[in-house]
Amino acid sequence: MKTLVRFAKCESGATAIEYGLIAALISVGIIAVVTNVGTEIKATFTDVDTGLKSRTK
Repeated sequence: MKTLVRFAKCESGATAIEYGLIAALISVGIIAVVTNVGTEIKATFTDVDTGLKSRTK
């Protein structure tokens, strides 16, 4: 019985789950930002490529 009471009071598992959720949210945020930046960079390079092609003709 003492083991069950001690297990119920132990919060290390809950803390680990909280840290896992925080890490997951940060990861989702990073992925969203990197995806958006990648799209912007691709558009910029496409504009540069188009500009260079029009000058060589």
